[in-house]
Amino acid sequence: MTVTVSGPDFVALQVRDVEAAAVFYEKHLGLRRAPASPPGAVVFATEPVPFAVREPLPGVDLDTVERPGLGVALWFRTTDAQALHDRLHAAGTIIVKAPENGPFGRMFTFVGPEGYAITAHEG
Repeated sequence: MTVTVSGPDFVALQVRDVEAAAVFYEKHLGLRRAPASPPGAVVFATEPVPFAVREPLPGVDLDTVERPGLGVALWFRTTDAQALHDRLHAAGTIIVKAPENGPFGRMFTFVGPEGYAITAHEG
């Protein structure tokens, strides 16, 4: 039997405050909660890959890391990167890379409520 892997099928960020993180992604990015989520998590109805915020796994102490997710590139597709940037900036969200035209369209990077760096790009 040959085993194959087709790629990422689910992405979840471990966070200290699941509800506060979920509200951020709903309010500022317009994500909608999926009809069902497992205990300790909020899953969003994103496509093609579901995205979630969840309680830390056993043995994970987010208070001991300088910046969660360091070394991982997490990108969200948007229809208008500049408008999203402007909305996040006006809400006081930290922008770590200003909007620019890149290989995947207009893009910028911001810091989510738990310190994860997230790049939004038009696609």
